[in-house]
Amino acid sequence: MEYVQERIATLHDLADPAPDAPTDRAAVVLPMTEREYAGLAAERVLSELEHVDPERVVVPLRASAERVGPFTDWLSEYDLPLSVLWCDGPRLTSRLAEEGLNGRRGKGRDVWLALGQALDSEFVVVHDADTKTYSRSYVSRLLFPLSQGYEFSKGYYARVENDRLYGRLFRLFYAPLVAALAEETDAPILDYLSAFRYALAGEFAATTDVARRLRVQRTWGLEVGTLGDAFTLAGLDGSAQVDLGAYEHDHRAVGGPTGLSEMSRSVGAALLQVVEDHGVDPAYETLPRRYRETARRLVRQYGVDAAFNGLDYDRSEEYEQVERYTEAITAPSDDDRLPAWVDSPISPATVAELAEADLRESTADEADDGGAGE
Repeated sequence: MEYVQERIATLHDLADPAPDAPTDRAAVVLPMTEREYAGLAAERVLSELEHVDPERVVVPLRASAERVGPFTDWLSEYDLPLSVLWCDGPRLTSRLAEEGLNGRRGKGRDVWLALGQALDSEFVVVHDADTKTYSRSYVSRLLFPLSQGYEFSKGYYARVENDRLYGRLFRLFYAPLVAALAEETDAPILDYLSAFRYALAGEFAATTDVARRLRVQRTWGLEVGTLGDAFTLAGLDGSAQVDLGAYEHDHRAVGGPTGLSEMSRSVGAALLQVVEDHGVDPAYETLPRRYRETARRLVRQYGVDAAFNGLDYDRSEEYEQVERYTEAITAPSDDDRLPAWVDSPISPATVAELAEADLRESTADEADDGGAGE
């Protein structure tokens, strides 16, 4: 057990806390895709949220037209003030395209759409729906710093499951890349980015004043991009991180279209965009080499730590991942972040209206199809 403070306020799980927090003034954003439908992890999350009593739950749903109706019916079974925002409906997609906002689809885009719907609440909590060990205390833990005057908080946890170290993208890519950048400069943004114990965690909370000013990465760069704007909006003294305790969720392969190697490209682009935004001019000609050296040093350290704890650890496999991640270290090109809601050409009310119309039409079509087949 440790209680060391970092450059930002660090709230530890020393006594399995479930602190009093303003859950009744908070909107919970819970992004879902078709793969979460009736899944055990998602069912646990929703059942636990029933005991939290949030002001509202917004589910931005990325799903095909034929799945959105059954998905909505399943969600309605839970005793929650829950609304579904279908992110892929034709009216909403068309309007976003007209405003130049459609672009690539991914978790970040879904969360951005949902944040607009959450801004009537005082606080916003965002977290994933694939957490096998989800606890109702997560919401109050994330909100507690905000009740104490902080403006942004982020969850952290140790990714140790099945006698192995996980959190590979953070351990082997993000952390050594930030460390390599910090060799060049002592810019405050790098102090901030390195202060978070699990910077790629999907769980965070913010005041709505901060949430309405976040520019959101469209895909897997969401978590890093959020930290970049949180640094600007809340800063080191307005940010906190919270220990969420035991935590298990789905793991990804390294390769493939949704694997960690592909994710590293989005994360790397977001990270390098953030540091450039804050005045850092990375030496890109040497950065891949310096990243590799730092990452390989960390692999050795993780290997010793795993051996100390009797965990399985494949050092050669981790070295191979480092080589693959090195390919993601290039200067960012297109900046396709979605605008902060305070600057958006489309209002949250318009998004809600279009998404509701899409949802009504889709579910009505499904009902007609079902009736015709009887």
